[in-house]
Amino acid sequence: MGKKSRVKTQKSGSGASTVVSPKEMMNLISELLQKCSSAAPSAGKEWEEYIQIRGMVEKICKKQKGISVVFEGSREDHFADLMSWAEENGASCDGFTVANFGTEGYGLRATMDIKADELFLWIPRKMLMTVESAKNSVLGPLYSQDRIMQAMGNVTLALHLLCERANAASQWLPYIRTLPQEYDTPLYYQQDEVELLLGTQAVQDVLSQYKNTARQYAYFYKLVQTHPAASKLALKDSFTFDDYRWAVSSVMTRQNQIPTEDGSRVTLALIPLWDMCNHTNGLITTGYNLEDDRCECVALQDYKENEQIYIFYGTRSNAEFVIHNGFFYQDNAHDRVKIKLGVSKSERLYAMKAEVLARAGIPASCVFALHCNEPPISAQLLAFLRVFCMTEEELKDYLLGDHAINKIFTLGNSEFPVSWENEIKLWTFLETRAALLLKTYKTSSEEDRSMLEKPDLSVHSRVAVQLRLAEKQILEKVSSNGRAKRLHFQKKLEDGEPLLHCEESDIALLENTDADAKLPIILRKLEEVEEGQEIPAEEHCHLLNGEEAVYRMEANGDPVLEETREVSKDVHPALDSSASSNQNGQQEVADPSASRTEENPKERSE
Repeated sequence: MGKKSRVKTQKSGSGASTVVSPKEMMNLISELLQKCSSAAPSAGKEWEEYIQIRGMVEKICKKQKGISVVFEGSREDHFADLMSWAEENGASCDGFTVANFGTEGYGLRATMDIKADELFLWIPRKMLMTVESAKNSVLGPLYSQDRIMQAMGNVTLALHLLCERANAASQWLPYIRTLPQEYDTPLYYQQDEVELLLGTQAVQDVLSQYKNTARQYAYFYKLVQTHPAASKLALKDSFTFDDYRWAVSSVMTRQNQIPTEDGSRVTLALIPLWDMCNHTNGLITTGYNLEDDRCECVALQDYKENEQIYIFYGTRSNAEFVIHNGFFYQDNAHDRVKIKLGVSKSERLYAMKAEVLARAGIPASCVFALHCNEPPISAQLLAFLRVFCMTEEELKDYLLGDHAINKIFTLGNSEFPVSWENEIKLWTFLETRAALLLKTYKTSSEEDRSMLEKPDLSVHSRVAVQLRLAEKQILEKVSSNGRAKRLHFQKKLEDGEPLLHCEESDIALLENTDADAKLPIILRKLEEVEEGQEIPAEEHCHLLNGEEAVYRMEANGDPVLEETREVSKDVHPALDSSASSNQNGQQEVADPSASRTEENPKERSE
């Protein structure tokens, strides 16, 4: 006799019960997987696709309501157990305690004076949840047979977290019970809150994040229900979208890289207790001690008793903080917006420009950053713009002229202009581009500031508007800076001021005084996470916020906007919509014994 079809009963809002058959749920999941795995939508249809996927997910969530694992009590009820568990397992617990810091959420509070650079926190490996511990857990058999899990450590860690949460005997329960029940990542935004990000640079990553999460959930739901290696997993009986969203957000806001036990490679890890620290500007102060096999953190600064202990998460932009961590950091010294620029292959001087750029180690199409601080552009972007604005004679000089090699070294150095005319062109170009980008937003900076004054604005809406305003403020600063620089060099040209030339004997002078361009451009690695990424499929200069700009060069060498094509009505073209363990800014560790962990985005607690 065949097995009876299993059903799951859940409580609806009215107190009635709803019966959902496995077949019905599997059909809904299959439809979601098919939708999320289809070809990317045509330009301008990204928001429409998001609405469709969101509708399918919400239908599934409605039928799954009431069957997720929920711990009794609040996070705060379990902090004492966390501290006791940490102490029993050899972690340091003497100099701090977990405390509530209001709008900043939970964090670590000093219980005694701590000096800067003093080692105050260490967490042994046995407390960490890692991809390695996942492989050695009940998830191991499925991991060994699924290539997606093997390729995506962050996904493995999320499933590991769910399996341990459902295991009443899990050694990590004291930690898991203290994790937030919900997060402030865009995965938890309402539709109207996401809509506030339309027109921003960040929105494509937000939409892609939701689509990728929905696709992963659908894939693993089907895998857990059908794969023999998953037959003993608790997820087989209860695995909702809300469960997966929670696990993904827990990992996304907390994951960090540590070395494996033999130090031969790195692996992803969740680091209990240490991940309670909130972010501030500063330097990386966390590393991994392979000899003692533990994560160690020294104090970023002097802390008095009862003060909050902060760490530095890394040089993340506010877009990265919002998308991957769920908070906006008002005083972010590393905030920036990305800009795609490239030399059109249809341009007459393309080959010469591409060659000069290649000699300087810069692709002909590239992603750059506009910074919130001074200087607003990097040495690499300065070099690119100089080459982009060169006349044919200037290009020949940098390819074939006297001291051509030395001149390549000076491209990213503000002290050695190509010519006053070239400087005027590049700063005019940057001023104009920034001003055009500002016009693509649906609201002005003033309107955003007024909206932020509304007391009834939701937390997520406030963050979305803050991010939108921050992007505009950077562009406004770049436009203003470009105008000032243009006027500065126009005056030098009018005054007939001589150029500073670089001779072979002047190689020692090639170091720029700007902090962003200390080394000759050709000798240094790209200094930013985003900057320097080649765009092989693109042949044009790009505007942010959904427009693509194609440029041609006038006979006098001036870059002129030839046409502007709409790429997407509301969405900025994505650089990489794939979900990977490095999407969150994972830092590659060259020396595992000195591994720095905070470089990865982490949550601002709560």
